[in-house]
Amino acid sequence: MAVEGGAKCIKYLLFFFNFIFWVCGLALIVLGVLAKVSINTTAFLNGYAGAPLVLIVVGVIIFFIAFFGCCGAWKENQCMITMFAVILSLIIIIEIGAAIAVYVLRGNLPNLLNKGFDTMIAGYNETENREAIDTIQKNFKCCGGNSSDDWLKFFPRNSVPDTCCKNITVNCGNQAIHDANKIYTEGCQPIVETFLKQNILWIAVAALVIAFVQITGVVLSCILMRAIRSGYEVM
Repeated sequence: MAVEGGAKCIKYLLFFFNFIFWVCGLALIVLGVLAKVSINTTAFLNGYAGAPLVLIVVGVIIFFIAFFGCCGAWKENQCMITMFAVILSLIIIIEIGAAIAVYVLRGNLPNLLNKGFDTMIAGYNETENREAIDTIQKNFKCCGGNSSDDWLKFFPRNSVPDTCCKNITVNCGNQAIHDANKIYTEGCQPIVETFLKQNILWIAVAALVIAFVQITGVVLSCILMRAIRSGYEVM
């Protein structure tokens, strides 16, 4: 016969938590895609393009093993539940590694941004750099790295790129490097740094919530396996 009493409650809890795993997997896929898009629009973060891919891959794996876990719980199949617990434990380890990588990235962020903006401003004549810095300046309403003065060495006659302007028109940045009425004089680096740190924080919070749910799932799996092993028959 099937498991009874407390073990039966664990069975249904595990089934419910597998539905939560499915949602968590979907959430990781969405987070990974959003992070990938964000990195692709910020040229100097391309070295970290692998981190979102890890999130997406882990999300896809969780998405599919959730169904595997549901079947194991419903059928009270010890082998399936064991495999589910092992795979989920491996995923938790991978996520811990990804969390450490994100923490290291957060610590190196100021230096990374500083070097990135210096490179893009100095190489503004190159299409890739120009598109990247123009996109950042338009989206974040800023100018240069630390301030609009960063363009003094690279633009003639105290001018800045048109994307620094509050109302973007052709040649609106001419001789406007200190004109706060026409351009944004605040640098992009502190604004982008704040934006990225906030997003990293939200990703970390989401990862903690998902990890808690996953650990709960592993614990429930172990309890159900013990109940089955102790003498309950499989349906």
